[in-house]
Amino acid sequence: MIGAVLALLAAGLWDRPFTVENAGEATATVRARCGGCDWASRTRTGAMLVLDLDGRYSQNLVLSRGEGPVDYAVALGALAAGPHRLQIRLDRKWTPRAVESVAVDAVDVALVAPDAPERLALAWAPVLHPRGNELGRFTDVPLVMWYETDKTARGTRIRYSVIFSNEDGGTPADRLLATWGRLTDIEYVLGLEIAPDGRVLEATYQAPSHKILPYGRIVPGRHPELWVVTDNNMVSDHGATRPVFAPVAVPFDLSGTSREAVMDANPWTYEVSSKEAVLEGRVAAASDPHAHTIVDPRRYVYVEACAETRDAALTFGVGIDGRDGLRWFESDAGQKPYRIIRQPSEFPNGCFRGAVALPADTATASIKAMRFHAYTRSPREGEDPLPPGAGKATLVRVNRVFRLDADYQPGRDLFTWSGALPLAVEGPPAQIDMGPR
Repeated sequence: MIGAVLALLAAGLWDRPFTVENAGEATATVRARCGGCDWASRTRTGAMLVLDLDGRYSQNLVLSRGEGPVDYAVALGALAAGPHRLQIRLDRKWTPRAVESVAVDAVDVALVAPDAPERLALAWAPVLHPRGNELGRFTDVPLVMWYETDKTARGTRIRYSVIFSNEDGGTPADRLLATWGRLTDIEYVLGLEIAPDGRVLEATYQAPSHKILPYGRIVPGRHPELWVVTDNNMVSDHGATRPVFAPVAVPFDLSGTSREAVMDANPWTYEVSSKEAVLEGRVAAASDPHAHTIVDPRRYVYVEACAETRDAALTFGVGIDGRDGLRWFESDAGQKPYRIIRQPSEFPNGCFRGAVALPADTATASIKAMRFHAYTRSPREGEDPLPPGAGKATLVRVNRVFRLDADYQPGRDLFTWSGALPLAVEGPPAQIDMGPR
């Protein structure tokens, strides 16, 4: 019966014409449902769709957000004025057989006006090819693409970054939460400097080992292609895999916050990444630093703060009510490699995220205080160790403190703070009382 249903679905979920009045960059919002799907389920994780535009393959689309209906935004690329046709079908090879039903309820195609401020960034947004070991699997899916822009002496710089649902290699789950406050993988993928006349003056991408290399495949009128080639989602400008993912690139201003604020604007990314951790066996009843497992992501307190640092590493603790005063739980759990380091050259605003696990069933109302520690940072590769106490750190803001709700999505903000709190490097922590919850 299931095979018959999938065969019927494969005949087509959507097949409609549309007309473009003026040539330009097009996007499509696909409202889709995935019956019985849950990203934490081994048998009904999600579904894979294939989009064909004017009779030719356009891209694949992962239905990652449960049963729905849910809107998924994709880029269709540059379209000429006139009639077009969009067809959407189920990828039977990639979709689990146990998936009950898949449907596309609506598709909204939109054109970006030639004079729209986002036109340039959308026209040059990259498309992504998955790694070979992702084919047929639901793992490390690109969920959101965003870009930042700034003016240069020669024109405009655009930097594209991607939020992946996780990384199969690289930073383990417990360290991701301790030092980044998330389970997703966030990576810069492509940077362009564009002249006022539209010429690309410089193009770079983030290659394996986080090397920034020249991108050599710029073709006017075509979106740059990037291939994910490592298990921690580094990319290359060449590859062999055919499927394409083309999420719509959205603008974002990170001048006063961390990159994780893009997740806050798309709170469902917490749910997808948390469920992927459950699916892949990285969530356990008790965390094990040797196995790099974590406890339920809903037991953590997530903190975003900003600090002015020089050669310093930071940690924070959360204090809850106890019989004999506050009980403290530290973000690094006593592990030196799990301290937070944000180099000013890479993160000039000094903002960072981290998370700390609390005992099961800890009431939010019992959270009473936070404390911040500063340490001399560890030396970089090839660098001599710094003398103890050489660093400097001052906490200037706490932007957000929150927990995840029953659906793995961020709950209400619990606390904010601003000021100038010096942190004694290698000294005692500085405490901030949070008041009633």
